[in-house]
Amino acid sequence: MTGEKKEHPPQQQKQTWRAGMFMIALAIQYGVQPLISKRCTGKQVIMTSAVLTCEIIKSAAALLVMVSNGSLWRISRKWSFAEALRDSALPAAVYALQNTLLQLSYRHLDSLTFSLLNQTKLVFTAIFMFLILGYRQTKQQVGALLMLLVAATLLSLGQSSPNKQSKQIEQEAMFLLGIVPILAASVLSGLGSTLCQWAGQVKRRSTYLMTVEMSIFGSICLLVSMFWSPDGKSIQQNGFFYGWTPLTYVPVVLNAIGGILVGLITQLAGGVKKGFVIVSALMITAMLEVVLEGKGLSGYVVAALPLVVSSTIIHQRYPYVPKAKTA
Repeated sequence: MTGEKKEHPPQQQKQTWRAGMFMIALAIQYGVQPLISKRCTGKQVIMTSAVLTCEIIKSAAALLVMVSNGSLWRISRKWSFAEALRDSALPAAVYALQNTLLQLSYRHLDSLTFSLLNQTKLVFTAIFMFLILGYRQTKQQVGALLMLLVAATLLSLGQSSPNKQSKQIEQEAMFLLGIVPILAASVLSGLGSTLCQWAGQVKRRSTYLMTVEMSIFGSICLLVSMFWSPDGKSIQQNGFFYGWTPLTYVPVVLNAIGGILVGLITQLAGGVKKGFVIVSALMITAMLEVVLEGKGLSGYVVAALPLVVSSTIIHQRYPYVPKAKTA
């Protein structure tokens, strides 16, 4: 027997049901996001405007959640700008740059390849978790990470190898503007996730409060960068919403909702369940790409898909368990 207080069955069933609904919603969001972003975000849309709008929506959604559950007033009384700067500023800058790279990669990779390469963030998360928090990996998890790197290599070769239907210059642009940004974004994702976990577990910061703080700090970083970036000049010349259509708001809103769902799932079901959400999302992306875009899967993608799925399942199934200290 342990000293932990057990939940009553009805309450536990309700929490399990809610977690399941959130996981299904996140899997659908992850699965459709690459396709919707590619279809609804025109190449003339300024990336900084899309990222800034997403941050505003995400912050507003987090505030609404905090108001609805009554935590906003309680947290606001103890809020400190120094703590916000310490815990949220750096990951906010990291995620702001990551989101910009993701927007660039969306436009130059097919949806399934983007989703598969995006899973390499698991590798970099594991590395930063070990370097910053001291979290170790089991032999099975190390093997799973190596499988993921093999899958990323296959996808890189598939995108960079010339074929009869594409010119060499198009393949090079796909590699430089698609693969390189998504891999850089994965590195930043690993760093950002580790910093957020440090703030949440070590400093006991509220997930929703950090969402608001990071959105504000990230937006400030983007606004400052606009003074010398090409996007800033484009906004000055053409306007903030240049190239936008009503459909452009769809992927932006979906991306913001996904950020909120991740926090909810972590709170209700834990981080382990998120791995199965990722696997489900890959399957959804693969099916939608075949059905909606009517193109078969390349040999590289067919070889990479089971590697990504298997590595994700193995990594989530065999976590590291510290050995109990003997007296």
